[in-house]
Amino acid sequence: MNVVRLVFALLLAAFASVLSAQENAVKESWYEVDAINPGLGDLPGDVQRGTPQATMESFLALGRESRWQDAAHLLDLANFPQEEQAEIGPELAEQLFTVIDRKIVVNWYQLLDRPDALDARAVSEGAVAGQPRRSLLLALIDMDGRPVSLRLNRLQVEGQDPAWLFSRQSIDNMPRLYELYGPSRIEELLPDPLRQRAFWGLRWWEVICLPIILALAIGLGRLTYNVMSRGLGRTRRDTGSDSILVALRPPAILTVVAGTLAITTGNLFPFSGRIDTILSPLVAIGLVTAVIWAIINLSDAVIDRLVSFDGDALTKTGEGQEKKRELATKVAAIRRAMIVIITLFGVGLVLREANLMKTLGFSLLASAGAFTLILAFAARNMLSNVMASLQIALNQSARIGDKIVYDGHLCSVERINFTFVQLREWTGKRIVVPVVDFVSEPFENWTMTDPALIGEVRLKLAHTADVPALRARYYDVLDKLDTEEEAELAGDRGVFVAGHDVFGQEVLFMVPCPDPNTAWARICEVREQVLAAAAELGTEARPVFPAVGAMDAG
Repeated sequence: MNVVRLVFALLLAAFASVLSAQENAVKESWYEVDAINPGLGDLPGDVQRGTPQATMESFLALGRESRWQDAAHLLDLANFPQEEQAEIGPELAEQLFTVIDRKIVVNWYQLLDRPDALDARAVSEGAVAGQPRRSLLLALIDMDGRPVSLRLNRLQVEGQDPAWLFSRQSIDNMPRLYELYGPSRIEELLPDPLRQRAFWGLRWWEVICLPIILALAIGLGRLTYNVMSRGLGRTRRDTGSDSILVALRPPAILTVVAGTLAITTGNLFPFSGRIDTILSPLVAIGLVTAVIWAIINLSDAVIDRLVSFDGDALTKTGEGQEKKRELATKVAAIRRAMIVIITLFGVGLVLREANLMKTLGFSLLASAGAFTLILAFAARNMLSNVMASLQIALNQSARIGDKIVYDGHLCSVERINFTFVQLREWTGKRIVVPVVDFVSEPFENWTMTDPALIGEVRLKLAHTADVPALRARYYDVLDKLDTEEEAELAGDRGVFVAGHDVFGQEVLFMVPCPDPNTAWARICEVREQVLAAAAELGTEARPVFPAVGAMDAG
């Protein structure tokens, strides 16, 4: 019996805790208040505020009809004395309508038509599947350098149905927001017909002024180009006293165009939210891009004056050339790293200032992590190439100006870019290799450490060939070709029988080459003259070359 009583008591306690939790959950789905705007009088019958969507629809409909006294019932005026609510409510309602109209594109997918605003999709701002909401974030608006929120809160007076109203914090910020984004003095001077609605939620003055402002911005950009191009050739971008001016010209033009749009649309003619949602990110992107562009171009202009990146000059050998090649490669890597850092900083700044994840409707995609995954997937090859290019600069396996043999091609390293290495073949043709492929494949570096190298000429000769006689002719050939500098490498000369088979013997002629830039031509010339000497030494009785037919050679 005692056991039964204990079990029964435990069940009652568990049931009571469940009921208590449910009661607390219900209470947490709204803010309990003593009264809602008692100074405004009775609620008009056509004002609906039972759901977030109904509140927004009612407010916008009342605002288009200029029924500000009725629209004030959709604002939480608890921070104002009861006797002042009837006077200040309509004024704040008009200000709120103007700010929404000019700075916000309402996301109707977020404003659910449910009293509890429960979002089963669990992807909206701060929502959890299966839980009711008592506050909804509509938008973030910049105010004096900081973002302030515009929210709907769910309020409930005991014994009455809950109601969704614009939060008291949002209403407190409204006078300052209206001062920032309300009609400008110039707009207030326009005739009333121009301030009437035209189409797509725009006013007639917006339809007329937008093309004019765009034309003005483009015209000022063209004027900036003409002023900064005075006395300069159209294609001139070289060194000289005007290189800094030429470097600043493109970002200056972009700054003028974006700045004109920012000033005219932000101060002189604040446009409605439909246009501002597009123009604000574009202006932010334009200004940040101009700054990044200016920094990169200025650094390039300064670097070009301090460090030479001329492939022909860097391929030369001699005192100090090794350090020049190392410096050029390291500076190029630092430049690439600087561009990556500045670009990432600029993208972050644009996302923060322009609030792209909100204004362009990407919040659902971003909050789910899909946007990040898409970007990472698209950029994986580019990022791997960038890291590989930095790896080349750190390990110095190939420097700008180095003479290398890559995949059977004799070429010099002309450029090491973000995603590819530009090689210049001895014929003048360019070979473009992805950086990842370049660092993963072996190659010969003829310039690394010591420019002097030993070339090889291998000839297949008959078993009866007179190798000592050919060796003497080989020395004569080198004596005629060698300069004083090349004569110092005389100890590297040599003729060796490197192998043999049934067809004959393989003879190796070593060709000392002090300069990798002329090594290939020197090897070819020695081969030509040694072949000619071998042909002269050959006789019918003692042939030099093996008597092998084409079928046997194959």
